[in-house]
Amino acid sequence: MLRTDLITIDPEITGGTPVFTGTRVAIQTLFDYVATGETINDFLEGFPSVGRAQAEGVLYLAAKALIPDHLHVKPAQIDFEAIIKAHEAAA
Repeated sequence: MLRTDLITIDPEITGGTPVFTGTRVAIQTLFDYVATGETINDFLEGFPSVGRAQAEGVLYLAAKALIPDHLHVKPAQIDFEAIIKAHEAAA
């Protein structure tokens, strides 16, 4: 089992699919929402057990993993810079 404040991977919870900690909501669901043009607010309305800080935290981690600091790529679908700034300001 792997558990952080944001993500849990446990074979006894949805067969080991990564979920938001404290929920049974798959992390992939957030990415599916964003990929189809839905907003974080839409996702949070559909999955009230996930907190805004959790969703933004997962997007922050994905941005950091996919776009190293030395690159200046601006994705079309997500304003990662705004998410990262908001997350850093909240920390």
